[in-house]
Formats: sequence, C-alpha cells, structure tokens
Amino acid sequence: MAKAFSVASWNVEHFKGDPARSGRVISFLKAQSPDVFALYEVEGSESFNALVAGMPGYTFHITEGQQVQEILVGVRHGLTAFFTQKTEFRSGVTAMRPGALLTLTVDGKHYSLLFLHTASMNDPRGLGLRDDMLLRACEFRKTLNKAAGGCANYLFMGDFNTMGMKYKYVKGRNIAPTDELAKLTKEAEKMKMKMLTKDGPETWSNGSKSSLQPANLDHVVAANHLSFAAFGGAEVTLRGWPKESSTAKQDTWIKDYSDHALMYFEVQKVS
Repeated sequence: MAKAFSVASWNVEHFKGDPARSGRVISFLKAQSPDVFALYEVEGSESFNALVAGMPGYTFHITEGQQVQEILVGVRHGLTAFFTQKTEFRSGVTAMRPGALLTLTVDGKHYSLLFLHTASMNDPRGLGLRDDMLLRACEFRKTLNKAAGGCANYLFMGDFNTMGMKYKYVKGRNIAPTDELAKLTKEAEKMKMKMLTKDGPETWSNGSKSSLQPANLDHVVAANHLSFAAFGGAEVTLRGWPKESSTAKQDTWIKDYSDHALMYFEVQKVS
C-alpha cells in the first residue's frame, strides 16, 4: 500500500528564545523529513522565525488567541492543504489552546488532521477539561462524515496529557491514567475510531532525577478504515529520548530538546 503522507507530532516544551536549542530542535525535526508536522508549546515570534528560516521547504500555520502556548503546523511544499483554527476545543476556556485542523488533499482524497494540546492538570478541573475536549474530538467525526457525504478520513493527535486525577480530599477517589485512556478508547470506538499503537510505553519523561515517573501522554486516534506503515509492529514510532541507549543519554536528550518524545507515523493512501 502506498504512502499518502507522513506526520510528526511533538511537544517541544516552552519552545522560545535560546537560539542554540532552537537550532537543535529544528535539525532533529528536519531529520525526520515529515510531510506534515505539528509543534506544541510554541511561545514567541523568535521560534516561528527560526522555523521559517531553518525549514524553507514548508508552509507554516499557527494558532492565535489569549493562550501563551500555540500550536504550529508545517506542511511540505507541493501538498494541497487548508488550515482552520477550531476554538470549540477550548471547552469554553479562552486561555486554553484551540484545535488546529489541517485538511490535506492527496490524489483527490481529503484527509482531516486535528492537532490538540489539552489541559495538563491532574485535579478534577483539569480532568474535566480534557474529557470534554477529547469527547468533542471524537464526536467531531460526525461533522466531518456529514461534510464528506460518507466516511471521513479523520485523525486527531497531540499531547492529550492523560495523567488521570488526584482527588486529595477523599481517599480512594483518584482516577488512574490507564482509566482515563480506557474511557478515551471507548469514546473513540463509538465513533468507529481507534487508538494507534506506539513502539514505546511512555512519551514523556522529566529525567532520571525527577520524582515524577515517565508517562504516556501523547497519542494518535484515527478512523478505523485508515491504514498505517508498521514500525516494529506498531503504527506510531517514538523518536527522541525513548530511543536513547542509556539513562544518561536520555537525560541529556531531554535537557537538550524536550521532555516529550516526537511521534512519527505514515498514513497510507485510501482507495
């Protein structure tokens, strides 16, 4: 089956200033050679300017609003694409990031990619915001199916911050991250969508000296009928710190680049 396009999705953690770090990030991103990429937590015009200068083969789009952290999307020249900012994924909170919707046309077929960066708190408010945003993302397929007059080629992805909930006032009321993911999986299944498999158990790490354990925060959800290239039996490969051969090298990579791994996958053409 032929490739339609490749995607890189990466939270670069407060991506601003620091020309040396910006150069490292851009070099690593270019090495993946994605047809489409999304960067989360882009802050300030310096990073945008650095990307434009460092990746001349791409067209760029960025979200705007009261939020500090933006989602920046790059599309390789030659691909037909339409970008839309989707404010409904703020869940009524103006400081939250909007969704970034990119529609690609490949060989006459439309593919809708929604990039999300959801609430990061592990308190009841944070869980509630995430749950609402991700439910909206699942149900958005109904809108896309209607527009397509059939079965839309729909994916949504990003840093979902699936960290569960800690309810400090009553013992035994915590919600584990695995339970939060299980609910998302069920909501996706209702819309005939699936969580893509990854070739590693965690996508985030604060390093070996942190009291926080590595976590599975970044995900890709896609319509069931879509197919993907295989990476060791998985549909998404994690690049960055999870691929480093030692704890020391992982710590260095996290310090130099980001606490999040880059997710890379390849969408196959639909018939």
